[in-house]
Amino acid sequence: MPSLPWKLPAPSLSRKALRRSFQAVVLLSVLAILPLTWAWLSSAGHRTVADSSPGWISEVPEAPAALVLGAGVRGASPTPMLARRLDISAQLYQAGRVRAILLSGDNSRKDYDEPTVMRDYLIARGVPARALVLDYAGFDTWDSCIRARDVFGATRVTVVTQLFHLPRAVALCRAAGLETHGVGDDSTKQWAAATYAYAAREFVAATKGFMDSVVLDSTPVFPGPRETTLDAALRPEG
Repeated sequence: MPSLPWKLPAPSLSRKALRRSFQAVVLLSVLAILPLTWAWLSSAGHRTVADSSPGWISEVPEAPAALVLGAGVRGASPTPMLARRLDISAQLYQAGRVRAILLSGDNSRKDYDEPTVMRDYLIARGVPARALVLDYAGFDTWDSCIRARDVFGATRVTVVTQLFHLPRAVALCRAAGLETHGVGDDSTKQWAAATYAYAAREFVAATKGFMDSVVLDSTPVFPGPRETTLDAALRPEG
């Protein structure tokens, strides 16, 4: 009986199989970037980079409220990126571009309270407490946008976040029916490595956001009831 060769020849793929494999790779690549492309196109013309020029604030349209999205706290202090979002919202308030600030974050545990930390940070920087509205169930960007509309009655907001997150944040708020402009902090100036890591995660986050908003019209974890705290913050004093 003849012995087998040491190395068997590798099976060759047909041209048809190769073509189908290539088409599958192209399709998967398109599907991966589609949600991110949707976010960029949906938010085009509705984004401003904070501190990009001396007069950057004048580029931001006036709105009743800023919507600041939570980004983590450490004890009683916001994370550096969240602190930048809060600083920007304070600048917008002090410049008269917004009249109230809606602080949307995670308070899913008794020992973790993003909105209260955000409020205390802004009060310490001169923003009056009456102008601050707290949303304790902003568990993700889509929930924050939907709750701003349904729970707090917002119709027009300036959403404040980091630049890598800005297209998705604006696109989701606009998909929720809010007239939205966004202001983003260019965090690469101070936290380049963290920014690039977060930016890479936007491929997955944009897919989730696209599914939540465009495909599924998902309901927030806590959808209500209607609150009047933003109405009160926007009411003229006296």
